[in-house]
Amino acid sequence: MEALIYSEDTTDAKKLESFIERIETGDKIEADDWMPDEYRIALIKLISMHGISEIMGALPEKEWVPKAPSLRRKLGIMAKVQDEMGHGQLLLRVAEDLLKPYGKNRDDLMKDLFKGDLKFHNVFHMRTLTWADAGLIGWLVDGAAIITQTNMLGASYGPYARALQRICAEEVFHAQHGEAIIMALAEGTEEQKQMIQDALNRWWEALLMFFGPASRETTGQSKQDVTIKYKIRTKTNEQLRQDFFNKYIPRIHSLGLSIPDPTLKYIEEEDRWEYRQPDWNEFKKILKNEGPRSQARLNLRRVSYENNAWVREALSHV
Repeated sequence: MEALIYSEDTTDAKKLESFIERIETGDKIEADDWMPDEYRIALIKLISMHGISEIMGALPEKEWVPKAPSLRRKLGIMAKVQDEMGHGQLLLRVAEDLLKPYGKNRDDLMKDLFKGDLKFHNVFHMRTLTWADAGLIGWLVDGAAIITQTNMLGASYGPYARALQRICAEEVFHAQHGEAIIMALAEGTEEQKQMIQDALNRWWEALLMFFGPASRETTGQSKQDVTIKYKIRTKTNEQLRQDFFNKYIPRIHSLGLSIPDPTLKYIEEEDRWEYRQPDWNEFKKILKNEGPRSQARLNLRRVSYENNAWVREALSHV
């Protein structure tokens, strides 16, 4: 959130020293505990973006609820959309506790989203053109999310770590749901197999961007450095992307699919995948809400928020 400005806390060195010691020994920080501004703001940015991404991430699949090919598939994708919305609400509640010292709440987060100050994951700005796209979101996008989120199951901030326990367990089912859709298409007609390949071709760069750039072009400390410093996560963007390659490239190839990157290869002696970088300029455009479906999904979220204002108003008087 741009309104929150970090200023280094030098007034109580003993508190900071004690805080670092707690993190280093694996102790969990709770909402009412003292924490440095840098830590609090890093958590607010991470958790609010995660929460909003869960909510916005339900929208691409919501588009396929009325178009699912069978009642069983319709029920499955409806349940997944409901789960994602629930994850978002859970995470925004965690973020709210961190916002209290700044006099902000969930309503401020939604306003920041509509102003463009609060971002959501690049993948959820993309179009879903076919049923294969809906399957690919569950299989590979949720698969990428599991890799990033399980990396934070031991996060030093207790409320976030506990929320992730539930979220990661449900995301496993979401990935299986997506994989089931893809497997059914892969066992179908040549046209259905081509539908998967076309979807993979469209989504591959977005999947690489999901983990963020390996390093920031700006000077100074990066967001990933701060989260690793405070043991919110343990791996860098590039390490997570390599974990994704290790897990999913063999599975993609096993279905007879080709990855749209002729430079992709495994360097055995270095234990890493070499790949063509995505267009990071496109990534920057998406972060400015200039992606293919950015404004349409923001408008849908905005209209929904305004139309349901009466519910929030009624609940505030309960």
